Amino acid sequence: MLKVLYGLKNFEGKSKFKTWLYSITYNECITQYRKERRKRRLLDALSLDPLEEASDEKAPKLEEKAGLDRWLVHVNPIDREILVLRFVAELEFQEIADIMHMGLSATKMRYKRALDKLREKFSDQSET
Repeated sequence: MLKVLYGLKNFEGKSKFKTWLYSITYNECITQYRKERRKRRLLDALSLDPLEEASDEKAPKLEEKAGLDRWLVHVNPIDREILVLRFVAELEFQEIADIMHMGLSATKMRYKRALDKLREKFSDQSET
């Protein structure tokens, strides 16, 4: 609703108001869908079994355990940033390495170790 109010001054009347309003609503829905899909990719990557990453039924339900932030505090800030850049920003490893001023192999290794640490932590939490 705020996007509509803020964008109202930009409405030029070249189309019907209803069409303009629909396009804003549609674009916001697409944006929200993409955000959820990125979050799902991160949650799937934290799956205990790499073969089950694509399965919605087998992915850990971290959202039900006080949110993703609760889990990301278990990795150091650099590794957390690598995970966020990979899953939320959907960057390639080379792009992440460039941003972090690290070598490609170091970036991949930190990524793998961070995921392993989170999987281990999740495994410990699910056993209790």
